[in-house]
Amino acid sequence: MPSESTRTLKIVIVGGGVCGLACAIALNKQGLEVDIYEAAAKFGEIGAGIGIGGNTIAILKALGVYEDVLARGDGVNPERAQVGWVRFRYGADDHALVWDHSIGIGEKTFGVHRASFLDALVGHFDQTRAHFNKRCTAVIPLKSNPSRYEVTFADGTSVEADIVIGADGIKSTVRGAVTGKDPLENFSFSNTVAYRALVPTSAVKSAGTKIDYTEAGFLFLGKNKHVTTYPIRSGSLINIVAFVTDRTLPMGQATLPPGAPQVVPATTEELVAEYMDFGEDVRKLLSCVPNASRWNMFVVHPFLDSFVKGRVVLVGDSAHAMPVHLGAGAGQGLEDAYLLARLIGHPQTTADNLEDVLKIYDEVRRTRTQHIWHGSMRAGDIYEGAAEYGFSHDEMAKELRYWWDEVIGNHKLDGDTETAVGRLQERGIFAVE
Repeated sequence: MPSESTRTLKIVIVGGGVCGLACAIALNKQGLEVDIYEAAAKFGEIGAGIGIGGNTIAILKALGVYEDVLARGDGVNPERAQVGWVRFRYGADDHALVWDHSIGIGEKTFGVHRASFLDALVGHFDQTRAHFNKRCTAVIPLKSNPSRYEVTFADGTSVEADIVIGADGIKSTVRGAVTGKDPLENFSFSNTVAYRALVPTSAVKSAGTKIDYTEAGFLFLGKNKHVTTYPIRSGSLINIVAFVTDRTLPMGQATLPPGAPQVVPATTEELVAEYMDFGEDVRKLLSCVPNASRWNMFVVHPFLDSFVKGRVVLVGDSAHAMPVHLGAGAGQGLEDAYLLARLIGHPQTTADNLEDVLKIYDEVRRTRTQHIWHGSMRAGDIYEGAAEYGFSHDEMAKELRYWWDEVIGNHKLDGDTETAVGRLQERGIFAVE
């Protein structure tokens, strides 16, 4: 349970997406009260599905939300596998199988749409502590007490807080309070666009595809492009994400026109034309897409020097939005939320040592998330033949197993907490128990 001096602190989370809600629930589990301020008129998410793997499952169970998330999830056919898997195939010609990779450490891996995931979390949070239509415009230390903050909103209102947690996504306003710069200085185009669509399985079968897209997740490899698919909603829909990467310029040098939208509609003809060098089955799959959206994929880059300044702290995409190629971004946000709650709620954390505790959160999470950020970028290179070994099966399998199984999936639930508490004890901030 938290100490008396932290129990009375006013905690504000800016952003009510998956990461913000998970953070609030984790703090509540530690006996701390928290308010969420969300820019939208209600809780809601857009975007693709979220993959739920071993590290994420452990956190969801610890927060008491796993069963509700699982009930909304969509996995591989349970009669065919007890763990999830991804089947790698070549994009060209007859889509020959490259590698069949099992994922999971004894748990069934599953996917869930972001909106469904959020809906599962909402039921575990006190709705009276949620405040909507509150778009954050600034986080400013009070002149009378610099360890306390005024959070201002676009509607002209404001709230004071002792701890401000930025879960406001890749265009985070709170990030500016941590970096002291325009938050968009760390908002970069990744040189990749992604076409996203949901297609009824019945339409895919009617198109005459030979591959059963309901049996697993698939990843079709190609030069500077790749296509991923996985079944959702009990196999009634196929989620499609088709990537195209421009590798002629280093990241950060490729720019979009000022004011260019992040998401634009795309026609079926445009989508199929991007993949004319792929085989017939994938082209048939893509021809089933009536309305795709083309996403300009952005990341946090250059990396932040810190996720923390004083008592302002970043979690999730606001701190480390990463390439999506390992499917690890949401899970890293949940790891952030879990560790942060465990540290703020630790009985040895006090109002006096809180800033030192948050610095340790930063050390632990920044190291891990930036390592995985690099891995996600590397995975995109592997899928698109840009690794030094091309499409070599053995090298690909070895490297991706390292990232998915060793780095991400096998991460201990309390591993970060043990590391952080150990460092706090070494530095005399916490007593050795």
